[in-house]
Amino acid sequence: MSIILGNNTFMRLYLVAFLYAFAFAMSMLVRPAFGQSAGERAVVAPAAAATSPVVAEPLVLFSRPVFIFRSALLGVSARDRVKRAHTRIHDQLTLTGPHLVTLKSEQNTVQVQIDGGTSFVVLASDLDPGREDTLEQTAQLAAQALTQAIRESVESRSLETLTRALAQAVAASVLYAVLVWLAARGQRALAGRLVAVAEKHSAKLHVGGMALLQQARLAHGVRWVLTLAYRLLVLVLTVEWLSFVLRSFPFTRGWGESLNGFLLNLAVPVLTAAVGAVPELLTALLIFFLAYGITRALDRFFANVQSGKVQLQWLDRDSAAPTQRIAKVVVWLFALAAAYPYLPGSDTEAFKGLSVLVGLMLSMGASSLVGQAASGLILTYGRAFRKGEFVRVADQEGTVTEMGMFTTRIRTGLGEELTISNASILGSTTKNYSRAVKGAGFVLDTTVTIGYDTPWRQVHALLIEAAKRTPGVLHDPAPQVFQTALSDWYPIYRLVCQAVPEGPVPRAILLSNLLANIQDIFNEYGVQIMSPQYIADPADPKLVAADQWYSAPAVRADSPPCHTP
Repeated sequence: MSIILGNNTFMRLYLVAFLYAFAFAMSMLVRPAFGQSAGERAVVAPAAAATSPVVAEPLVLFSRPVFIFRSALLGVSARDRVKRAHTRIHDQLTLTGPHLVTLKSEQNTVQVQIDGGTSFVVLASDLDPGREDTLEQTAQLAAQALTQAIRESVESRSLETLTRALAQAVAASVLYAVLVWLAARGQRALAGRLVAVAEKHSAKLHVGGMALLQQARLAHGVRWVLTLAYRLLVLVLTVEWLSFVLRSFPFTRGWGESLNGFLLNLAVPVLTAAVGAVPELLTALLIFFLAYGITRALDRFFANVQSGKVQLQWLDRDSAAPTQRIAKVVVWLFALAAAYPYLPGSDTEAFKGLSVLVGLMLSMGASSLVGQAASGLILTYGRAFRKGEFVRVADQEGTVTEMGMFTTRIRTGLGEELTISNASILGSTTKNYSRAVKGAGFVLDTTVTIGYDTPWRQVHALLIEAAKRTPGVLHDPAPQVFQTALSDWYPIYRLVCQAVPEGPVPRAILLSNLLANIQDIFNEYGVQIMSPQYIADPADPKLVAADQWYSAPAVRADSPPCHTP
C-alpha cells in the first residue's frame, strides 16, 4: 500500500477517512442491535445506581471499560473522578512518549500512572464487593485495561493497521457469505434425503395394525427440524462474523469482545438448562405419545360403532361421534395433568401465574359456553332428534344437517340454513316428523275448515284421496283424517300421512303438492273449500240430510264405492 501511495498525503488522508467511516458505520450497526457494554449501561442507568448504596461510575476509553469508581476522594464524587481521569488521560496521551502504564502503591491506595504521571487513584473503597480481589489485583486489572485502550488508540491512527483490518473484514464477509450459501444448499439436500428415507420406512411402523407415523406429518417434522437447525447455524455464523469484524478495528474491538461474551453467556445457561430438562421432557413426551395412541384406538373403535361392525346397547351410531369427541378431550386432559409436573419451567412462578390467569379467564368467560355444551350433551344423549330428521324447533321447520356441541343447524325447504343454539332448543318444544316414519322420511300434515253443510265423511274421503294422489306419500300406513275441533262456524279437519320420497325432495315441496291435490279433488267433486262466517242466523238450518251422509266419494262399510259426483 505504501508503494502505491508513495508520499501522496491526500490519498493517505482519503483512505484513513474511508476506514474510519467504515468502522463508525459498523459501530452504529452493532450499537442498537446489542446495546451498550456493561460499563456504558451503568452510565445511563441512574435509576439502578440510585437504588444501590454504592454508586458505580465507569471510566470508558475507546469503547473499553477501564475502571469503575465507587467512592469519593477528598470530597470529589465518583462521577467527578471519572471526568478528571478521562481529561487527565487525554492530556497525557497528547504528549510524546512511550505511554507506559505503571503502578505506584501508597498507604491504602494505588496510583495508576502513564509515563510517571498519575492518571487516577484506586482506593480500597473502590473494590467490587461481589469479588474477592485485593487492592493490588484490582489496580493491576485497571492498568491492563488502560494499556489495551492506549494500544488501540495508537492502532486507530495507523494506516497499516486499518488497512489490515479492512482486508480481514472483507475476507471474513466473503467467507461468511460462502458458509451461509453452503449451509442453505446442504439444508435443502439433507432435507430431501431425510424426507425420502422417512417416507420409505414410516409405512413399516405399525402397532396392532395402526400406523404410528403418517408420512406427511413425518416429512413436515423433518423439514421443520432441519430449518430450525439451519437458522440456528446462520445465527451463530452471523454473530461470529460480526464479532470478528468488530474486533478487527481498534475502535470497535471492545464491542466485538463483549458480543462474543454475550453469546457465550446466553448459550451456556440455555444449553445447561436444556440438558437438565431432557429426562423430564422425555417423560412428558412419553405421556403425550401414550395419549395419542389411546386416541387413535378410540377413533378406530368409534368408527366401527358408526359403521355397524360393533353394536352396543348403550351406544348407537348417532351418539358415537359426540362420545368420541368427549372421550378424546378427557384423555388429553388427563395426559396434560399427568405431564404438567414434567414440563420445563412448570415449577417457576411465571408458569404458575400464567396457569392461574388462564384458569381465571376460562372460569369468567366460559360460563355460557359450558351451559351451551351441557345443552348439546342433553340433546345428543336424550335423542330428541338425529341428523337427517325433519323437525320443528323454536317455530322453525327443517331437516337437521348438523348437531354440534353448542349449536344445531337446520335446513328449511326454502333453501335456508338456520343455526339455533342448543340452549334455546332445550327450552322449547321440539316436534319430530321423522321418528315414526318407516325409512328416511317425515310426516305430512295439514288442516282445512269446511262448513257444517258438507258431510264430514265426504271431507274425510276427499282428503285421503288427495293424499293417495301425492307421489311420495305412503299407502301403508294409510293417511288419516282427524276432526280436531267443532268451532262455531265450521269443523276443523287435520290430515296426517307419512312420506318417504324416492329422491331428496324437501318436505315443503311435498306439502305444496299435497295442498294442490286437495284443491283439485275438492273442485272435482264440487265441494268448495271455505270457512263460513255469520253475522245473523240463516233462513234454513245448516244440516246434512241423512241420505247425503255418504255423498261421493264416501262409502258405507257394507256397500261398494261410488265415484259419481
